[in-house]
Amino acid sequence: MTALRPERDSSGVPYDERYASYGEPGAFEEPGAFEAAVDHLADPLTDPLPGQHPSPWFRSGPAEPEPQSAPPQQPEQPQEREWYDPEGYARDWYGVREPTYEELYGAYAPQQSAPEAPQSHPQPQPPVDDETVGLRTADTRRIADPEPAHDAPLEGGGRAARRKAARKGSPRPSGSSGASGSPSATAGSAAPLSRVEARRAERARKPTAGAVVSRGIGELFITVGVLMLLFVTYQLWWTNIRAHQQANGAASDLQEQWAKGKGKPGAFEPGQGFALLHIPRLDVVVPIAEGIDKSKVLDRGMVGHYNEGGTKTPMPDAKKGNFALAGHRNTHGEPFRYINQLEPGDPIIVETQDKYFVYKMASILPQTQPSNTSVIGPVPPGSGFTKEGRYITLTTCTPEFTSKYRMIVWGKMVEERPRGKGKPSALVN
Repeated sequence: MTALRPERDSSGVPYDERYASYGEPGAFEEPGAFEAAVDHLADPLTDPLPGQHPSPWFRSGPAEPEPQSAPPQQPEQPQEREWYDPEGYARDWYGVREPTYEELYGAYAPQQSAPEAPQSHPQPQPPVDDETVGLRTADTRRIADPEPAHDAPLEGGGRAARRKAARKGSPRPSGSSGASGSPSATAGSAAPLSRVEARRAERARKPTAGAVVSRGIGELFITVGVLMLLFVTYQLWWTNIRAHQQANGAASDLQEQWAKGKGKPGAFEPGQGFALLHIPRLDVVVPIAEGIDKSKVLDRGMVGHYNEGGTKTPMPDAKKGNFALAGHRNTHGEPFRYINQLEPGDPIIVETQDKYFVYKMASILPQTQPSNTSVIGPVPPGSGFTKEGRYITLTTCTPEFTSKYRMIVWGKMVEERPRGKGKPSALVN
């Protein structure tokens, strides 16, 4: 609490002492006029608010003596007294109260309603026109409708588009990226095309004659490529599997016939098997059939015996002659694929029902023309043989996977062994 103290001016003399003479008898015409004048003064420190009574908690000091008609000899010093502050009491109990907008701004506050607290940095507001107000009203109605989520108006677009959207109540085309992220696509899809533009777009979508031809050629090439791939797979893989199955079946049938006493040397039908060819170095065991027909003999994985016209050769049991055979080097079982690896002295064995005919590899002709039939004659040129004897000739195509030339391998008989004496040493080892 703050005690009241007598006020002083700049000279340091109390006001009571300076103006004490005003209270002397005779200063006013009537006695008691001074006290009445003082009572009418409003002291803001001690008087209560208008229309309020002093608080019951107000504690006053000792009562001041009533002024005497005669002025005192010496002015009395005002005694200190306590006073009560209602606002301070409320602040002590309820904390600091924020001032209201009217208390802060007073007469500047509008009479209709109290606005929000002013911003420290007010943002400039764009000018409001009738069109913007209409659009905002339409947008508010459309946002309040939760049914079509896609009807929410998009941002951007020109003034004409916005006006049209406001009249129709439909979303205006967007110039900025929306949900799709492509402003041009959104604007283009929203704007309808004219008849001329629609015809042009339809013609642009139709393929031209050149495009149709190019597409057809491309599809043809793809089809041919697929067919060629299938054909190569068939030739290199499936034909070998199929030919091996057929050759193994023919060899089994031939051995069964031998066991039953059939298949003695003599005349055989074209395609009929009558012997087995063994090449131990190449691990080859393949049936020998009569004739060199491609579909009946060679493509079935067997080797064929030359027995027609000018290419007819004797059987291995003949006293003199060149026993000539032909076989595939690639595909269809490829029994002669690696005959180029044979070396002089390697055994070549022909097995029949009664005997084994053992030949030794003598020489090789890497390449010759297909029309050169002298290579299977009684004394083949280039073989190293100088006179007639008992020879064997193996012929196949070369280079690999082609039939442009022929490769020739020759051998000379070194042993004729009956089956009753057992297998020759070349087959046993």
